[in-house]
This record gives sequence, structure tokens and C-alpha cells, in this order.
Amino acid sequence: MQSISRVLTTLLFGVTAFGCDQSGDTRMQAAQPVVNATPAAVAEEIPDSEPVTWLDDGNDTDAREIDWDALIPEDWQPETLMSDYDVDNMSDDDPRAQELLNKLKALWDEAPVVPTLEGQRVKLPGFVVPLEMDAEKIDQFLLVPYYGACIHVPPPPANQTVHVVTLEDKAFEGGLFDVVWVTGTMRVERSSSELAEAGYRLEEASVVPYD
Repeated sequence: MQSISRVLTTLLFGVTAFGCDQSGDTRMQAAQPVVNATPAAVAEEIPDSEPVTWLDDGNDTDAREIDWDALIPEDWQPETLMSDYDVDNMSDDDPRAQELLNKLKALWDEAPVVPTLEGQRVKLPGFVVPLEMDAEKIDQFLLVPYYGACIHVPPPPANQTVHVVTLEDKAFEGGLFDVVWVTGTMRVERSSSELAEAGYRLEEASVVPYD
């Protein structure tokens, strides 16, 4: 079982987009993340498995490529919650640790979204977390920004979790934590599952390997 201090660190700093933007913005990357979210590095760690069938994205030239920072409102800075706590010196039996953990979980579930993304055709990279782990073909899954999210480590905030629904009759035939590009129509729509709260939904989505 992970210590509370490790869980707190993962919750706050595990949300790492696929590199900061060209302006050098390092918001939400103030510390080394617990999980290395570099897609190429993670892809090397994924063991060989059965051949994967990928969907053709149809060369959707209307889609705008975005990164995970685009899903976070500029004025949302949850790290400020940590200013009143000395996490490095907290023990698991410290009541303040559980108090902070509860506050962060609530903050994650209620994380604000970017309304202007509604209806946009976008292309976003991420890791696949199937909603049904035993499904041979996956027509719905969560797209998350770092390896292990929702399974091995706590889920990202709602504004860093996207519910993906693939094109009709073209289910994704990959597996857990495959690294992919997803192209679809973005909906600013919240959904809840046993794995995580999602703040966005990508509809009529196509999936290709991350390259």
C-alpha cells in the first residue's frame, strides 16, 4: 500500500502533459513526477503482446492538435493548496495528511474545464485505460496523460481525464496503457465511472499509435 505522502505527491505532480508548451510553461510540473509520462519512454516499457489493430484517423486535417495543458483553465492552480502543509515531513498517521488527501480528491473530482473546447475537432495524445478490462474490442475508454493512472496510481483530475467513444463499428483493439493519438469531437461533458471522473468526452473518435 502506498504511503499517504506518496499518494499526495502523485496526485499533485503526476499530472504531466506530454512536455510543456513552446512558451516554456511548467505549471503543474514544479516537481519531478512520480510517474515518467514521456510516451516514447513508456512505450519501451510496455511488454510485447498480441498484434494491435489500429484505427485509421482518416487524415482529419480539420482537427487541431492540442496538449494536456489546453484542458486546464489558466487560473486553476491546485498546487496552492499545498502551501499550508509540509508534505515532506508528514507521516501516514498525521491527521493533516488525511485532511489534505480528502481536499485534493474533492478538488480533483470538481476540477474546472475549458468551455471553449466544446464542439472542436481535436487530436490529443495519451494512455488508454479501458472501461471494461476484459473487452476484446474497446469502444469506450479513458484517455489519461500519464502511465499507471487510475490503475497503479491515483487518477488525474477531471480536467485531465477524457472519456473516449470510438467511431461506430470501429472499436479500438489495443490494450491497457497503449500510447495513442485520439482524434474526435470534443464535448465539455462530465462523466463518472469506477475508475475516475472525466471532465471531457471525445466522440466519434479514431485512434492511431503515438509516433
